[in-house]
Amino acid sequence: MLQSSLFFKGIIISVVITNICITSPGHWDKYDYFFNCNYRFMATGESYRSLAFQFRIHHSWISVLVRQTLNAICERLQKVAIPEPNEETLKQTADGYNRRWHFPHCCGSIDGKHIRIICPGNSGSRYFNYKDFYSIVMLALVDHNYKFLAVDVGSYGTEGDAGIFAKSPLGNNLSKAIKFPPPGPLPGTQTVLPYVILGDEAFKLTTTLMRPYPHDQAKADTGKAIYNYRHCLARRTCENAFGILCQYFRIFFTPIAVDPDTTVLIVLAACIVYNFLRDERSSSSCDETPSDVMDLPRNIQPLPRRKGNADFEAYNVRNQFRKYFCSREGQVAWQLAHVERVN
Repeated sequence: MLQSSLFFKGIIISVVITNICITSPGHWDKYDYFFNCNYRFMATGESYRSLAFQFRIHHSWISVLVRQTLNAICERLQKVAIPEPNEETLKQTADGYNRRWHFPHCCGSIDGKHIRIICPGNSGSRYFNYKDFYSIVMLALVDHNYKFLAVDVGSYGTEGDAGIFAKSPLGNNLSKAIKFPPPGPLPGTQTVLPYVILGDEAFKLTTTLMRPYPHDQAKADTGKAIYNYRHCLARRTCENAFGILCQYFRIFFTPIAVDPDTTVLIVLAACIVYNFLRDERSSSSCDETPSDVMDLPRNIQPLPRRKGNADFEAYNVRNQFRKYFCSREGQVAWQLAHVERVN
């Protein structure tokens, strides 16, 4: 059903791209055929040679068509599907996280994944990661409805241990270019805290990026265990977004056997089309909400855990959230029972 939805939505998007890029209406049938070939490639992960038998196009020409189509999607639709987050967008996202995932002042969850690829020629060890396979890195910021707010693709897989986020354009934008809403009081209290995004142990704790308490501390302190539960409850939107993305685009279930530049376009175009599909699901009455974190294929792996020194203010912000979640104003009825069962 998901692939069928992708196919028909892909035709709609191809119409948009064709109206923008193609000036000759007499060639519509030919270009529509090419676009359908590209979406088949992304939705199934079939090889160029397999697609050549289905569409009666030579495999070398299919490689050209795929890259041209991906370029058109990224150039024409990226700003439409994934606009740069602004203060108003982040405030709406924070309201959604508070309403749906019980975490106030959260402007999104961030995560990074290694996308498995076939070893590029003459690349040495640049793409060889800590999991012992070749990959490029995708970083994504996700909202409360599993939509991508920002995406960064293309870092070498070998850079996983060196702090990809700190050197990535997405990390620089979050610290400098993107304007967060001004700090405000938590619901039902007078405690003023900044707006934050949520990450896992791969990210450094800052005043605008929260990470969970270490596991050994959470086992010894119920308050920290409650914070970790609430943190992970909200942050799993990012994990689920990656899982849904892989269900839409089965190409992520196999190592991607194209050059790294085309792989970057594939991942970015997949995120763009994915956001259109999420808009369609959100406008319908049958939107799905996964009851747990979705399993990812082995071709998409998380970033390694990272240690780093955080300043006092960052620790204080996280402790204030912990106190709020343990208070009468911020607690949820089932949190203590869940923590006691897990610990």
